[in-house]
Amino acid sequence: MTKKQIFIKSIRGLILILIGILSAAFGLKAFLIPNNFIDGGVTGISMLVAHITKTPLYFWIVIINIPFIILGAILIGRKLALISVGAIILLALAIGFFPFPVITHDKLLIAIFGGFFLGFGIGFAVRGGSVIDGTEILALAISKNSFLSVGDTILALNVIIFSFAGYFLGIETALYSLLTYFVASKTVDFVIHGIEEYYGLTIISSKHEEMRQLLVGELNKSVTLYQARGGLSEQNKGQYEVIYTIVTRLEVNRVVRKVLEIDSKAFVAEHIMGEVHGGVIKKRAFNHSK
Repeated sequence: MTKKQIFIKSIRGLILILIGILSAAFGLKAFLIPNNFIDGGVTGISMLVAHITKTPLYFWIVIINIPFIILGAILIGRKLALISVGAIILLALAIGFFPFPVITHDKLLIAIFGGFFLGFGIGFAVRGGSVIDGTEILALAISKNSFLSVGDTILALNVIIFSFAGYFLGIETALYSLLTYFVASKTVDFVIHGIEEYYGLTIISSKHEEMRQLLVGELNKSVTLYQARGGLSEQNKGQYEVIYTIVTRLEVNRVVRKVLEIDSKAFVAEHIMGEVHGGVIKKRAFNHSK
């Protein structure tokens, strides 16, 4: 990568982080903070502590995130930690000193749009290469030293947070805050992965050649073929042709429907892909006229 490309990438990352900070600050100040709603994760802990102690949120956003950023420097790298420190300080300044108007006091609108703007901001900051909520860093650290997965750890942490929220803020507010967290987490996923979130499809069918022609020809997908043996019983140990392909989230239903039209008894297993790198995800038409 040339210096120019590195510079352009850095500027792009900075812009994404700044958009994320403004969006998260808007969600907090225009929706959540004035109505005593909270989010999950480290941001939720900061909001809950600020409510209990009657002190400004911007102070706790920095203080509570610092241990997680240090942990991130150890587990992930110093560059991420340094950028994240700057992003969190800017978020605190935006919360403390940027004049956002209070948009609404309707609880459902607060939960939905407060969560949306907060999740949008967190997601954009991640895409820019920083963290403004240290939840995932904590979850990664715990999962490495226990039987819990990252998802299990985040879930357990948020159960504790919203239990305290129910005690200090009331059950109704805690339930609306849970809706806020759900909206925020889904928005983060969408911003990070987008429409192009990938699914892996494993297809087993006696009509495997027709399936391959469908995927490669009509649906323009790349496929991988490999042999497998049934293991259910001695009578079921025949050889099977297994087809594996990767599709986007929007293509899943269409591809599965087409597969089942060819063979209604086909075995189709689908799973969400975390990240996909390299290889040929989608066939492209090449111009051989040169």
